[in-house]
Amino acid sequence: MLPIRNDHPLKQLFAGLVEHSFQAELGICDPALADYLADLLIDFVRMDEMSIARDAAGRPVAEIADLIGKCELNGDVSPIARDRFVHRRLGDYTLFWTGIFPEGVRRHKGATWRDAVEDYVVCGKRSYAIASELTPVDEEPPPRLFRRLSEDFESCVHGLGIVRRELGTAGDGPDIVY
Repeated sequence: MLPIRNDHPLKQLFAGLVEHSFQAELGICDPALADYLADLLIDFVRMDEMSIARDAAGRPVAEIADLIGKCELNGDVSPIARDRFVHRRLGDYTLFWTGIFPEGVRRHKGATWRDAVEDYVVCGKRSYAIASELTPVDEEPPPRLFRRLSEDFESCVHGLGIVRRELGTAGDGPDIVY
């Protein structure tokens, strides 16, 4: 996928909405966090990015539980780099779904909708924490950003929910407030 230019209207829209939601509504002023979340929204604009990752045959991996075992990366990637990618992707995936489209989180057999969302939150927090431990200090994004995403996951979910509301796509689905 080709990156979207910084001056692209969609990127500017998402950046502005995230910045406003986090600063004005939540009182969180962290430009690196806002940039990361705006880029996260851009990444999930494409329908082919809605799956978590792809397996060795190129098929989408759609279940969180399958990602660690089935995700394949192109090229000669070290096990640490692969694990870092997997955990970052899990964090991104769970954050996007719980923040922007929580009613789309699949129900677990025998679990309530809220339980499923809470499982996504736990998974996302854990995954970002692991990604922060596996990311070298000099890499972008830096490990401290993943640590922040882990520690403030619920605030990020809430902030992305505000972005969703501002986009006018709230619909009739349940709201999640942490």
